[in-house]
Amino acid sequence: MSTTQPWLSPRKTWLINPRWPSIKKSSTKPPPPRTLAGSEAAARGQGVGGYEELTPWQTIMKFKMNCLICTAMTISAATDGYQIGLIGNIIANAGFIAQFGTQHTDDGGVVLASSVLSVWASLGSVGQIIGMVTLPFITDRFGRKISMYWYWLLLTISVFGGTGVGCLQSTIPAYISEVALVRVRGMFLMAYSFWWILGQFFAPVALQVMVEKDPNDYLTPIYTQWSQIGLMLIIYILVPESPAWLATKGKVEQAKKSLNTIHRGVNGFDVDHQYNLLLINIEHEREIAAEQNREKWYAIFRGRDGLRTVISCWTLMAQQFIGLGIFFGYATYFFQQAGLKDPFKIICITSGINIFFSIVVIAVSDVIGRRWLANVGTTICWGFIGEISSQRLRPYTAGFAAASTCVVGVVMGILIPYMVNAHEWNWGLKTSWLFAGLGAPFTLAMWFLIPETAGRSAAELDELFERKIKPWLFHKTVTATQCMVEVNKKERE
Repeated sequence: MSTTQPWLSPRKTWLINPRWPSIKKSSTKPPPPRTLAGSEAAARGQGVGGYEELTPWQTIMKFKMNCLICTAMTISAATDGYQIGLIGNIIANAGFIAQFGTQHTDDGGVVLASSVLSVWASLGSVGQIIGMVTLPFITDRFGRKISMYWYWLLLTISVFGGTGVGCLQSTIPAYISEVALVRVRGMFLMAYSFWWILGQFFAPVALQVMVEKDPNDYLTPIYTQWSQIGLMLIIYILVPESPAWLATKGKVEQAKKSLNTIHRGVNGFDVDHQYNLLLINIEHEREIAAEQNREKWYAIFRGRDGLRTVISCWTLMAQQFIGLGIFFGYATYFFQQAGLKDPFKIICITSGINIFFSIVVIAVSDVIGRRWLANVGTTICWGFIGEISSQRLRPYTAGFAAASTCVVGVVMGILIPYMVNAHEWNWGLKTSWLFAGLGAPFTLAMWFLIPETAGRSAAELDELFERKIKPWLFHKTVTATQCMVEVNKKERE
């Protein structure tokens, strides 16, 4: 008679440690807790990798190459932030206004018409939407690295810069979520936000330098984007393909090679076991999708996957409605129209504050969790794009979530120039009250919609959504993996 545990499918029996006692169907003796915990985890597509009890700092010290790769990938966000910051701040540059201004003031001066500003802002958002909704199909079929090369090419062509940025925004958080260790995943997703804010900081700094040297020179800051794009290419050539994507496509040897590269220098690293952990989660997701007839990409709009899509959208959407467009995209122009003598310096000060608190968030995101940080400041919106979705639908969920906020961005990009332009609606500082009213319900809803993802693997998040746990109770719910870890700890004691 086979000694395989009857509650496991043949593909999942490897999760039970060979040293554990085998249980025969005819046995009347109850299986030991460790075996029960293992079978329960396997049935939910989970397993123990052996590193669950490491602290974030211990994880960094043990997995140096993994952390280096994730850090390198987050640097791409600086290009994203710089380009968006440049678009929003260059419209206050004297040379840019002289070149593209079409509206004359009473004293004979030239200003940028609100209609021109609306088109200027909206074109970038439209490009982002195109990139975000089209790239997931390339990502799913050809992999993460091919997608990186594709949007890098788009970024080198200025006219398609918005499309390239959109592709970048939907790819990098997903890649980090697949590669980073669970114990430090939040840290690197927050590092993405840090580099994005740093890129936005560089934009007004570059323009401020031009104000002091040559106020009419607006082209030099634009040219500086090429240095960042060149650095991105070097990074994309060196980083490995996502092992999770390779496992999804059945490329066993390539996936194991990628895992070995990412975890180079880790003593005792069992590549076969780590690959199997990826595989069992992928198979579990496929089984659930087949049972529910949700195997196509548009499953992101149905059932629990639909909820995951809404959650992925929500923090980004909330940022738009609390004033992201005006305080980041039009900050310099906004302060200029409000009558401040040196708006560039004000932006540098506010950006410096953002950078400081981004560093704080990186340090505490895996300690106090993401839910509290998101609800207090929507600081970590990009983290939820990468973390919340299932492995099977990650590129599609990330792409749609990022694109949906850009749709709002298009609308805001059209309206904001009229709000802040002294020659149009001239709302001035009163514009802030509009966003206070729009953002309040979105911010309130986050407390009931945004779950805690800190310390949870992709398989654990799958379990919590499958069990229909309320989002605000995720951090209080014990998963099968946690049961296994607890049983192992008790046996050691």
